[in-house]
Amino acid sequence: MRALSLIAALGLLASPAFAGPVTLKANPVDDDGRVTLGDVFDGAGPAANFVLASRAGPSVVFEASQLQAIASRNGLQWANPNGLRRVVVRQASLAPATGGNAVTTATAGSAALTQPAPTVVAPLQRQARAARVIARNDMIEVAYAVGGVTLTVTGRATRDAAAGENVPILNVASGRTIDAVAIGPGRAITGPEAQAVRAQLPFASR
Repeated sequence: MRALSLIAALGLLASPAFAGPVTLKANPVDDDGRVTLGDVFDGAGPAANFVLASRAGPSVVFEASQLQAIASRNGLQWANPNGLRRVVVRQASLAPATGGNAVTTATAGSAALTQPAPTVVAPLQRQARAARVIARNDMIEVAYAVGGVTLTVTGRATRDAAAGENVPILNVASGRTIDAVAIGPGRAITGPEAQAVRAQLPFASR
């Protein structure tokens, strides 16, 4: 049933045939805790007020592919010319005073955001008590792998989590909560692979 839920959620990512071009802001910020398309993109037009997420902490992390899909559903087209993996939107009062280009903005202060997602291997045993990699209300990409097929869906984290810790993810499309395990910034897994991680980390949060 969980796999079917993920498949249904993925169906919501379909894009319209036409979309107007937008550009990623050099320093995406919000000042009221509500992150909108207008906070992230220049040229969002009528879609500028569409709310992407509520920011409870100092920043919110989005998958670039997720932003492309949401923008497309709202009649916008972002080509991601710099090939970004993730985009960080910060609280306006904490953002750098000087600008930069989109690549710098999306990765400033956290070089790990540009690195490939960590694999689920034994070193997680040493990382389980490390600093959090997911913050409450972050938008998270959840992967479900079974039988050689991997499905992904994006949802909102309901708590902070370090690598290897349980993190319930709210599927905003269906309203259901996915029981997942954090594996890196903006990423979590569920299903058999998540169970394997828990088996490796008997002392991790359950």
